[in-house]
Amino acid sequence: MTFHSGFACFVGRPNAGKSTLTNALVGQKVAITSGRPQTTRHTVRGIVHRPDAQLILVDTPGLHRPRTLLGERLNALVKDTLTEVDVVGFCLPADQRVGPGDRFIAEQMSELARDGRGTPVVAVVTKADLVGKGKLAEHLMAVQALGEWADIVPVSATSGYNVDVLENVLIGHLPEGTPLYAEGELTDEPEAVMVAELVREAALEGVRDELPHSLAVVVDEIVARDEPAANGVPMLDVRVHLFVERDSQKAIIIGKGGARLRDVGSQARRGIEALLGARVYLDLHVKVAKDWQRDPKQLGKLGF
Repeated sequence: MTFHSGFACFVGRPNAGKSTLTNALVGQKVAITSGRPQTTRHTVRGIVHRPDAQLILVDTPGLHRPRTLLGERLNALVKDTLTEVDVVGFCLPADQRVGPGDRFIAEQMSELARDGRGTPVVAVVTKADLVGKGKLAEHLMAVQALGEWADIVPVSATSGYNVDVLENVLIGHLPEGTPLYAEGELTDEPEAVMVAELVREAALEGVRDELPHSLAVVVDEIVARDEPAANGVPMLDVRVHLFVERDSQKAIIIGKGGARLRDVGSQARRGIEALLGARVYLDLHVKVAKDWQRDPKQLGKLGF
């Protein structure tokens, strides 16, 4: 049996369903998801294991016309990633018309196909469950007119529609090779990064549109307690700082009497405990770092 292994990257404008699709293919949450745009800040590798293949999925921030230094750095991260993968999945949500943002990315994809490597680009029409068959057919035709694609695949990450088809299509573009990761390994993201992303996902739940761009999360430490493990399950102290740009945003995160921050902690802790396989005491603090998205020194401190 011939074995194929390699890297695939999802690109698309913000909130096109890239992280949800990554999680659906891997079968477990490795990338945060949110109804708010621009939630992904790090490339997250999710690993799909099959007897005949290993597909490493690289999730990226949404490509967009940047308005801040952070936006410029996120775009640079995407473009660097594109040069290192074997196939690209260009995500276009079925419930939204093809717009200027999609055309901007399509131009970038055309340049990628002409750069000498000829990296194949698969157009992935996401959220196909949100529209009827007629509208989906119209959208597929609009996507086809955007450029020359190696394949076009409509999918729904939430219902599972065509997820297996997309998996086969992506693997079909991988080179022959040997496994790159050990069996059972689902991501190579450091634990601290995934903990920070889980806190960030919980903090973004149900807040105003402006906040996602202004929120950064840093894990200060993950420390095991010296006390004996209860029922064989260890106890960890996890200390996290959430950074926003204005006092008004700090008030949104904390909520009246600290109620919202407690809810954020409860939601994030469940995910962190599942991730780390331990009981967790989660200590959250919110700080204001004025205009950090435009400050090179603060961006560096926050990991960008």
